[in-house]
Amino acid sequence: MNFQHQQAAHCESGVISSLMRHHGAPMSEAMALGLSSALSFAYLPFIKLSGLPLISYRMPPKAIIKGLLAPMAARFRFETFRSPQAGQQRLDALLADGQLVGLQTSVYWLPYFPPNMRFHFNAHNLLVYGKDGDDYLISDPVFEEPVRCASEDLSRARFAKGVLAPKGLMYYPQAIERKAVDAASVTQAIRKTVRNMLAPVPIVGVRGMRTLAKRMQKLSPTDPRSVDFIGHLVRMQEEIGTGGAGFRFIYAGFLQEAAQLLDKPQLTQMSERLIAIGDGWRAFALKAARMVKGREPVDPVALAGKLREQAQQEETFFRDLKAAVA
Repeated sequence: MNFQHQQAAHCESGVISSLMRHHGAPMSEAMALGLSSALSFAYLPFIKLSGLPLISYRMPPKAIIKGLLAPMAARFRFETFRSPQAGQQRLDALLADGQLVGLQTSVYWLPYFPPNMRFHFNAHNLLVYGKDGDDYLISDPVFEEPVRCASEDLSRARFAKGVLAPKGLMYYPQAIERKAVDAASVTQAIRKTVRNMLAPVPIVGVRGMRTLAKRMQKLSPTDPRSVDFIGHLVRMQEEIGTGGAGFRFIYAGFLQEAAQLLDKPQLTQMSERLIAIGDGWRAFALKAARMVKGREPVDPVALAGKLREQAQQEETFFRDLKAAVA
């Protein structure tokens, strides 16, 4: 197969942009994230990961892939399986037919990840472009070069149990009828992201950030569980799925592309503002991490204050972005 691996900042946007390029539709990772309106924020206390609330800086898994179907007039096939044997047989058959296949996997069971980077996260996307003996040839977007994975290990990663269990999920395009991104789709995608971030729902968008800040402010600085909560927040922000700052940086790249496509230079200025907001998320994560490691006193009130600052900056930013594409 004549496939070109390309490293990306995030797995799902990296996988889908690679799939699009492979099938003749040039697309950057930033365009994939922006066009699918995947930038978001959600604080979901009713969904638990290791007993702690789910905090997300993007739309749910598969939202980037499915969000590109309409603007690219694409049809994808998604398949899950009841058994690892059936999943492997189907994957082998598709590879034998020359198909490039996307998979949802668990990071924990992928042996090419360094041990300190493995944790139970079941929504890691990668591409399989071939098989050599018992090894699958994998394009994992978060790695600089292609990697190999033994069939037993990949099967275990595809059929891991728990939250977001992949159930052997695989996907591949059946048709991509639009090979270029059009201005109308970009405008529509920006407006959708603005609606998501300014939604009148207490657990979503900037209101979700403020709800999380209220929860953090109630944490006791002397309770060990507070440190667990803060550490969980750092992991959700900066380790799982690229993170709050990372998604802001990628979306800033999308706005730069949108500025040219829509002939709206003001979007370039908006891009620069979003990079500064992303820097603020990184500073927030750094301060939280220092508390977790004991390098500065645990201060939930201070962290809550910084989170409110981020919420205010994002609210102002997205209101201005709404006006820019009005």
